[in-house]
Amino acid sequence: MHIYLSFWQWMSDYLEERWIPQYNIIVLRLQITFLPIMDMDMGSTSNDCKVSMLWNWNTIDACFLSSSWQITSRGTFAVTCIGVVLLVVLMEFLRRIAKEYDNLILRQFQRHVEAQSLLHKIEIESSCCLTSSNADKRVAIFRPTPLQQLTRAVIHAVGFGVGYIVMLLAMYFNGYIIISIFIGAGIGKYVCDWTATAVEIRSPDSCR
Repeated sequence: MHIYLSFWQWMSDYLEERWIPQYNIIVLRLQITFLPIMDMDMGSTSNDCKVSMLWNWNTIDACFLSSSWQITSRGTFAVTCIGVVLLVVLMEFLRRIAKEYDNLILRQFQRHVEAQSLLHKIEIESSCCLTSSNADKRVAIFRPTPLQQLTRAVIHAVGFGVGYIVMLLAMYFNGYIIISIFIGAGIGKYVCDWTATAVEIRSPDSCR
């Protein structure tokens, strides 16, 4: 904007030196027409956004990610903090979904191998995709199908995007937002990562 103002000032001074009244009138009309609009744009771009790269506790007039996300009241800021908590919970949920999907396709493969072995009575050691270390221990190599791998990639991409947004919000160094991120991480871990694991228990007199 300063470049435009300097240009119009230089143009008016130049034409005044040449004593061309008609061009002075044109330049004056252009200044009257465009300069108020430029002043309005310059005043509306900042819009009193409080953005700090140091630790702060800003609430009213704080901006996040863009100037359109500006806090105008305490209620809006409360909704923002709740939204950040839910966003981090969603990130933890997507991580759990990715883990559960991997376990699901692995169980499907195990059932498929067991069914094929029982129905066709095929020796696992003779299969092209299976290996055997001994007669008691048999290992099958699992590789996801293209559709399964695409699903895994989509889940990972969505989770990565949500995590990147959370990182950008944390970079505003707003204490309330960072506390909301910590709360969301704790709630997400508590709700979405409540796992159940089978533990093998050996009797004391069992052979080692």
